[in-house]
Amino acid sequence: MKLIVGLGNPGSAYASSRHNVGFRCIEGISRHAGIPLSERRRTTILGQGKLEGEEVVLAKPRTFMNNSGEAVSYLLSRFPTPLGDLLIIYDDMDLPLGKVRIRPSGSAGGHRGMESIVSALGSVDFPRIRVGIGRPPPGVEEIKHVLGPFTAEENPLIQEALVTVRDAVIDILANGLDWAMNRYN
Repeated sequence: MKLIVGLGNPGSAYASSRHNVGFRCIEGISRHAGIPLSERRRTTILGQGKLEGEEVVLAKPRTFMNNSGEAVSYLLSRFPTPLGDLLIIYDDMDLPLGKVRIRPSGSAGGHRGMESIVSALGSVDFPRIRVGIGRPPPGVEEIKHVLGPFTAEENPLIQEALVTVRDAVIDILANGLDWAMNRYN
């Protein structure tokens, strides 16, 4: 079984924010695979099904971003899975807008949601997909940038990135992480 978790903040106030790009990726994969996100737990909303012949759990934490480790810990206790079969999808300000990067492991890179997960798991050894949201323009605070919506000019690039992430997840399941990194990085 593979656990695929997209990071974001719960609630309609954050739905269109840059910080919720991980949620949007999970929602796109859910629609594509026909796996409804219908199971509500205290810390997560999840759906179970098959994608590329693999049993998968798609999940969106119900915790706020900075407490994402609580939701991921719950998922790993409910669905005992090696860390190599966990895949985290999240936003990254250090990547240009719409750029997608796949990594087998690595530090949190200053991302609070990833810091929470790394702390909860006691490891950095799990795959992740980072989606570039770009740096804030001059004079705009980082928090305001990540919690703000994409502009009309940015939306087409993000829509492309969401499709790229969906395709990358499918390729990871079908062909493996190394193959997907060679194709998408």
